[in-house]
Amino acid sequence: MQKYISHFCRVILGVIFLGAGINGYFVIFDLEPFIATSPEAMALFEFEYLLVFEKTLEVLCGILLLLNRFVPLALAILAPIVANILLLHVFLDHSLLPLAILLVVLHGYLLFYYGENFKSIFEKKPSPM
Repeated sequence: MQKYISHFCRVILGVIFLGAGINGYFVIFDLEPFIATSPEAMALFEFEYLLVFEKTLEVLCGILLLLNRFVPLALAILAPIVANILLLHVFLDHSLLPLAILLVVLHGYLLFYYGENFKSIFEKKPSPM
């Protein structure tokens, strides 16, 4: 059962980040985005290179999650992005707060599911290779 739940979470998270990343490129190229964007979130990207960098990471991690490749790496890269999305919607723009909470729940479950892959990060005295 846990395998099916993790598969569901991985696919949903991958679709969300792939879609959000592609939608961000519409904003970058001054096209009409296919999903409404938060004006408060776009205002934080004063420098366009930040938006390009974040949306590129979202697209790449979304693809990795959908292909079930390098999932722990994708989760590690997405962790600060998910935290930033949550904090943005808690403090600045409440309109997409339910989606931000969903992202945190899905991401948190996958971090728990792939927890063995992250244990070595927290070693107090790691051994060299």
